Amino acid sequence: MPYKFSPSSLSLLKDCPRCFWLHFNKNIKRPEGIFPSLPSGMDRILKAHFDSYRDKNQLPPELKELDRNIKLFDNKELLEEWRNNRKGLQWTDKEGNLFKGAVDNILMKKEKLIVLDYKTRGFPLKEDTHEHYQDQLDIYNLLLRKNNYETEDYSYLLFYHPDKVNEYGNVVFHTNLIKMKISIKNAENIFKDALKVLEGKIPKAKEECVYCKWAKEFNQA
Repeated sequence: MPYKFSPSSLSLLKDCPRCFWLHFNKNIKRPEGIFPSLPSGMDRILKAHFDSYRDKNQLPPELKELDRNIKLFDNKELLEEWRNNRKGLQWTDKEGNLFKGAVDNILMKKEKLIVLDYKTRGFPLKEDTHEHYQDQLDIYNLLLRKNNYETEDYSYLLFYHPDKVNEYGNVVFHTNLIKMKISIKNAENIFKDALKVLEGKIPKAKEECVYCKWAKEFNQA
């Protein structure tokens, strides 16, 4: 049976292989909490913000430190397709398994593409904050290469977090631009591991998985 994967669904494999197996093979999904609307709103206005600079053939001030040869991806129609959660960047393997992901933005340096991903958070960055998004960036780059696009060996994370409220009552955000070296091999291994888990017997739960702990206690009650 072919599977459909995205970076978010593949992150479940790292959280707990058992939950991952149940999600795809038995359609038993983790309970969903209330999703805050602020990140979605920020995502929308950030894309519009960057698009306005793209239309002027300029980089926004958040990217002022970048190499002068770097510019925003100028194929508007294609970028809209890659941004769309239903479409996104796609690649199907020989067995029919579909891998896809929706990017925030793309930069260009001559003939090569560079993934740019926005992140909104409530607090300043910790030393390892950026590391949590390594797999996501690696997967995006693999998908681009599977679609015959050349990419640089790095991507960027652009973090926004609230800094202060100015005299007009507007919230001012602080930004951090983090350059991340990418690994195509890591993305390939994630896909291989996902298929290996799903094609095998149901795995053991991770000890720290609160969902599996609850299910076990509930069945024993």
